[in-house]
Amino acid sequence: MYRGRTLTLSFPPFTKAVKWLVLANAAVFLATVIAGRMGGVPALDWVNDHFGLVPYYVVRGWIWQLASYSFVHAGIMHILFNMLGLWWFGAQLEMEWGRNRFLEFFFFCVVGAALTTIAVSYTGIGGVSPLIPTVGASGGVLGILAAFGMLYGDQEILLYFLLPIKAKYFVIGIAFFELINAISAARPGHGEGVAYVAHCGGLLFGYLYVKFGPRRGLAFASTEHYFGMRNAYYRWKRRRAAKKFEVYMRQHDQEVHFDEHGNYIPPDDDPRKGNGGGKSGWVN
Repeated sequence: MYRGRTLTLSFPPFTKAVKWLVLANAAVFLATVIAGRMGGVPALDWVNDHFGLVPYYVVRGWIWQLASYSFVHAGIMHILFNMLGLWWFGAQLEMEWGRNRFLEFFFFCVVGAALTTIAVSYTGIGGVSPLIPTVGASGGVLGILAAFGMLYGDQEILLYFLLPIKAKYFVIGIAFFELINAISAARPGHGEGVAYVAHCGGLLFGYLYVKFGPRRGLAFASTEHYFGMRNAYYRWKRRRAAKKFEVYMRQHDQEVHFDEHGNYIPPDDDPRKGNGGGKSGWVN
């Protein structure tokens, strides 16, 4: 990557969330390999059916597949390139956003790619079927790539470690090839095109998150919204209780008053007494 006019071939650090995701994917891949060695093809089919993304099962309640499929990979090269992309581009985002927001973003893209896949699988285009399993973290990784291109578009990366290219053009090229692959695979008898649709879904949801998402993340925004609604409810209860107390005291020939926030107004501070809210009627 170029930094100003200085070319560096140093790799990004292993940030905490990236490290967790890489280790989790590696552990699942190792377990899958062991299962395949011990149980053969039936064991691998069981893993793909239960933890891959099978739209037919998801719409019938297997909602864990919306995230679990991103930890299952079909081979060593599949997981290698996904984890390299996660590390090289994800570490920068985590350092910028922090661990929690980065994880939120990654799984937002993973789930978004899954929902896109489910929607397309029921169209039947190109022979796709809701019974075809999809595996791999590519949706999340391509979402990370989309965010990187949007946020650091003018930074230059080394394509094949030789050719410098700006990140935004690199991401545009990746998006173009993924779209072409999805269209090319959408031919009768080419049901594997649903995997490319997942890739495009990851790119789309990565773009949507950066373009339209809250500045401090979805979790922070939803928390603020919740506490705002809760506090508004408590303020409404306070005002309501104050009004009811005013009516109660008036029925007992006593006058008490509260302001618009439900706070008690001492008699000497009541502006309705005509002294401007002061404790004395004198004006200097």
